[in-house]
Amino acid sequence: MAVLREHKLVETCRVGPAVTTTTSLPLTFLDLPLAAGPVYVRRQFFYHFPHSTLHFCETTLPSLKTSLSHTLQHFFPLAGNLLCPPPPHKPFIRCTDHDSLTLTIIESKDDFNHTSSNHPKTLKDLDHLVPKLTYTYTHDDTFTFPLVALQATVFPNHGLCIAITYCHVMDDRCCSHFMKSWSSICRSRGVDLTLVEKFPPCFDREVLKDPKGLEAIFLRDYFEDRSTWKDKLVGKKTTTSEISTGNNEDYAKATIVFGRDDIEGLKRWVLNEWNKSEELKAPQYVSTFVVTCAFVWSCLVKTRCRNDDGDNEKEEYFRFAADCRDRLEYPVPETYFGNCLTFCYSMLKREDLKGEGDFVNAVKVIARAVTDMKSKLFKDAENWRESFMKMFVLGSTLVVTGSPKFTVYETDFGFGRPKKVEMIHSFKGMSLAESGDREGGLEVGLVCRTEEFEYLFSVIQQGLHVSKS
Repeated sequence: MAVLREHKLVETCRVGPAVTTTTSLPLTFLDLPLAAGPVYVRRQFFYHFPHSTLHFCETTLPSLKTSLSHTLQHFFPLAGNLLCPPPPHKPFIRCTDHDSLTLTIIESKDDFNHTSSNHPKTLKDLDHLVPKLTYTYTHDDTFTFPLVALQATVFPNHGLCIAITYCHVMDDRCCSHFMKSWSSICRSRGVDLTLVEKFPPCFDREVLKDPKGLEAIFLRDYFEDRSTWKDKLVGKKTTTSEISTGNNEDYAKATIVFGRDDIEGLKRWVLNEWNKSEELKAPQYVSTFVVTCAFVWSCLVKTRCRNDDGDNEKEEYFRFAADCRDRLEYPVPETYFGNCLTFCYSMLKREDLKGEGDFVNAVKVIARAVTDMKSKLFKDAENWRESFMKMFVLGSTLVVTGSPKFTVYETDFGFGRPKKVEMIHSFKGMSLAESGDREGGLEVGLVCRTEEFEYLFSVIQQGLHVSKS
C-alpha cells in the first residue's frame, strides 16, 4: 500500500450508476455564478467504527459501493463532468454510459477522537480526509471538471470518516439529499429505497424562470472569469480543493457549540439593548440565524483586528445565501437538482463591529438584509460579481456555508448518527449545522490562525456571560 504521510492508501476504485444514462444537463442562470471558478464544497462525516481496516474492506466497503451505485442511478449527473468549452458555448453537465466517480479508501494513524472533536485542528490535517479532484484541459480550450469525489478513511478500531468533495453546480440541499439517500440505501443493505424513490431528484431545467434576463449577465461574468483559468490552472499542479480553500498551512478549524439557552439569551439581550437606543423600536423577534451570525461576526472581527486600531474605517462584509425553493412566485420542487439560491450581504465599518454596540449593530444590518431578501429575492443580482469582487479586494469578508435546516446529523449509513460533521473552508468562511448532541443548539465552524483561537474563545465566552447577566 502506498504511504501518504501518516495515511495509507488502501484502494482507489470507480463507482458508476447501476443503470447508465447518456445525456447532457444544461446549467441554469442560478448555476452560472457558482460555475465560475468553479466553486467546490468539502464535507466530512465522522462515525464511531470500532473495527479493523480489514473488517471494513471485507464487510462494509462492498455495501458502500453497491448502495452508492444504486444511489447514482437516481443522481446520475453526479457521476458525470462539468464541461466548460470556450466562448460562446455555455458550460453544461455531460453524462455518458462510461461515467463513474472516484471512491478512495485510506487508513489513518491519526487520533480519531481529536480529529472528530470540536477542538482546533489544522486545515492541513483535515485536508487528508477529503478527496481531491483533478480537472483536465484539452487542446480545443475545453476544461473538464468532475462533479463529485468520495473518500472513506478508516481509523482502525476507532472510527470512520466518509467525506465528499462536490462541485457547486448543486447546492447544499441537493448534497444533503444525495448523502441521505445513499446512507439510507446502505443502512438497509439495498432493501429500502423509499427515500430516493419517494423523493427523487428533479432535473427539469424549465422549473426556474428568468424574467429579469439574468442569464445573459451571469454568462458574461462567467466568460470574464473563465478567461483567467488558463493562467491560473494549466500546467500547474493544483487540485480543485486547493483552488477552493487556498493556502491552509497556518490555519486551524474549530467548532463552537451554542446551546438553546445561549441563543435565547443572546436574543433577549440584543432586543433589550436595541430598545434602549434612540432609534425605531426593536422588532419583537430576531431569528436564530441572525443573532448567531451577528454575534460570531462581531467576535471574529474583534479577534482578528484587535491590534489594527489605525484601520477602523475598513469595510467588513458578511455574505450569505438563501434557498429560494419556497420563496418564488411559482412552485419549485423541494428536490430540485441544481442551485436555487440568492445571495445577500451586509456591511459595517470595522469600528462599528469592535466598539460599543458592536453586536447590536451587526444584528441590525443582517436582519435588514434578510428582510430585503424576502421582499426582493434577486436584489441587485446584475451586480453580484462586481459586489463580490469589491468585498474580497477592498474589504474583509465572512461567508456563511451550510445550514441547520439540512439536518446533516441524520446521515446514518448503519453505524449510527455521526459523531461529528465538518465542513472544510477557508478563513473567510463560517459553517453552520444543527448541534449533534444539544437539542435546539447550533454548531458554528470557524477557521482562524492557530494562535488566535484562545483569544476568540475568551471573547465569545465573555459575550455569552454578558448576555446572561
